[in-house]
This record gives sequence, C-alpha cells and structure tokens, in this order.
Amino acid sequence: MSLVIDTLRTSTVTEELSDAEVEILAQLFEVHDYKAGDVIAQPTGAQSDNLFILAHGDIEVKILSPGEGATTIHVLKPGDLAGIITFVGGPASSHSATLYSVGATKVISLERAKFETLINSHPMIVYKVMRGVVRNVHGIVRRINVQSNELSNYIYRTQGRY
Repeated sequence: MSLVIDTLRTSTVTEELSDAEVEILAQLFEVHDYKAGDVIAQPTGAQSDNLFILAHGDIEVKILSPGEGATTIHVLKPGDLAGIITFVGGPASSHSATLYSVGATKVISLERAKFETLINSHPMIVYKVMRGVVRNVHGIVRRINVQSNELSNYIYRTQGRY
C-alpha cells in the first residue's frame, strides 16, 4: 500500500487531495509488475479503461506507422499518467498507442468502475482527481504546442535560431 500512496502523492491527480483523501483513493488501486518489453496497454484486443500511473521504471509509448512499424513517440517517467482518454472517455474511446515496459516496471492502475464508486460517497475526491487529470492533459498539450512551434521554427528557419 505504501507504493501506491507514495506514487499518488507525487502525481498531478492528487495535488488537491488531503492525506485522508489520498488513503481513500489508494484503496482502489492495484499494483502491476512488468518485465522488459511487456505490453501494458494497446489499441487492439481487450480494451482497458484503467488509469495507469507509473511508479517505477520507464514506459515507451509507441504508435504504429504504416510501412515503418512501431515508432516511439514518448517515454513515460515515474509519476506520469497513461490511459487518460479511455479512463475519462469510456468504452467509446480506445487507446491510440501501445505502452511497453522498459526494464522492470511497476505501475499502479485504477479501474474506472472502481473510481466511479466514489461518486456518491466521496464526490469531492472524484472532482479533485478529475481536475488533476485535466491539469495533466493541459501540461501535455502545452508541451506538444511548444515542440510543434520549435519544429516549425526549425523547418522554416524563423526567429533566427537555426
């Protein structure tokens, strides 16, 4: 349980939660161990609506490029979230990338159905966690916008930096 609590305390999803609220949320998480190269989530097959938080190790995020095979687009570090779209979007959403463990990896995961049990008993926990998820997504969008701008500057040689 301490791995779950320690991981949650470093995550954006619990920034607004008190220690007591973190402990309530922690009871809903499961710990999963993966070896190097194990698939954690993928676009095909049984769809998971779990929210994953990396506790230890690294996770490669790969997409399938036609004719090129799998391309790594990002490497998740401890504290990073994965599975956000299916966790929030439900069954109509699907994973767009495959997650692979890099070396020995520990991930904590939260099933959406378990999380939804808090709606009636602890609605503020649900609200605060969802605000944390939105903050996390906003950070990703900001990072991608900066990278896109830098790439555009590089390609078109604007702003005199290249």
